[in-house]
Amino acid sequence: MTQNVVSDLGWVPSACTLPTAEQPLRVAEFDALFAEAAQGVTRPEPTRLRLELVFSTDNAARAAELAARENGCCSFFTFTLAIADGSLALEVTVPTEHVDVLDALQARAGTAAAR
Repeated sequence: MTQNVVSDLGWVPSACTLPTAEQPLRVAEFDALFAEAAQGVTRPEPTRLRLELVFSTDNAARAAELAARENGCCSFFTFTLAIADGSLALEVTVPTEHVDVLDALQARAGTAAAR
């Protein structure tokens, strides 16, 4: 396994600089966003995940704020929030060496969106 092994929290990589005590809270925030706003999850490329979210200003603000905080502790993520024609999408891109983290994130998002 690589140094970027995903922890028991589902998708938190070992390279994460977020204090360990805060990691379950961040995972719960992503899970809540996925459960409440995700309406589709696709993987256009191995290193890119696209989450279609229910269009609302609250969901856009929530996704942007969460992405900004996550990028502060896991700087390898690239988040792109797209708002166009009444749709809202959050794209998450990682370098090839972090695809395992994206795989786990996709699994969590897919499970939550299916509820």
